[in-house]
Amino acid sequence: MRAWQVGELGEPRDVLALAEIPDPEPGPGQLLVRVLGAAANFPDVLMCRGGYQVRPPLPYTPGVELCGEVVAAGPGVTGFAAGDRLIGGPVGGAFAELALMNAASVLPAPDGLDDAEAAAFFITYQTGWFGLHRRARLAAGETLLVHAAAGGVGSGAVQLGKAAGARVIGVTGGAQKAEVARALGADVVVDRLSQDFVEVVKEVTGGRGADVVYDSVGGEAYARSTKCIAFEGRILVVGFAGGQIQSAALNHALVKNYSIVGLHWGLYQTKNPQLIRDCHAQLSKLVAERLGLADVPNGLQRLAEGATVGRIVFTP
Repeated sequence: MRAWQVGELGEPRDVLALAEIPDPEPGPGQLLVRVLGAAANFPDVLMCRGGYQVRPPLPYTPGVELCGEVVAAGPGVTGFAAGDRLIGGPVGGAFAELALMNAASVLPAPDGLDDAEAAAFFITYQTGWFGLHRRARLAAGETLLVHAAAGGVGSGAVQLGKAAGARVIGVTGGAQKAEVARALGADVVVDRLSQDFVEVVKEVTGGRGADVVYDSVGGEAYARSTKCIAFEGRILVVGFAGGQIQSAALNHALVKNYSIVGLHWGLYQTKNPQLIRDCHAQLSKLVAERLGLADVPNGLQRLAEGATVGRIVFTP
């Protein structure tokens, strides 16, 4: 099969090479899948550079999430059929024509998503759901501040925040990304290149501040967020895409009475994988439901009666 491989550490454009390598064979508890879509994530960049907490031995194939269809099952694997569409993290890398997945951790791809959408559904929205709901306990009516609101995990946090009934303030870098954040549903968008998000947050909240800050950037974004966090607010630390790991001034958290909450979503895979499956069930309910033309009257009536979750789309 063809696969992208990293033979030395550096920038992705410099170190990625397309190679012909042997097809993988599924071992006990594994599935062999044909990759239908593989999403790019910032950890892929960090691993290419050698700056991630996980450092695969060289050479390796990057790609931490995919949507794939089952080709074959390894020994002891039951309950799957050829052609089943699945999402999740691969054993090895996703940027290839074929990949291995652990049967115990795969999830069904939602029917309402095409292959590309399903490939990007796993990490972004799981991270957002666990962060906002399980760790930060976001409540309807609260104000959510999302850094990098047009980016990978940030875009998911904006959508999930709106779905939870929060008022969402999105911080972006540049006019183009600001338009993306607006299209995602952010109520207020701050272009950090020309605006001070601290002042905007204080203005739109009447001085109260943001109840939850979703921070995947770190560094100065974190430090400035402490200036506009509300009483009993929660700063959710998701990552450090900005490249700087900011130290927390705990005396400030004490004086202003806010919480600093960390999220390492991957830990749930080993600590409590059932929570990931439960989360997937909740997220799947938010996916647009696609119905045929003949289903218009019934689908529209369900909407009228408040019996729908997420969006309904009719495809003739």
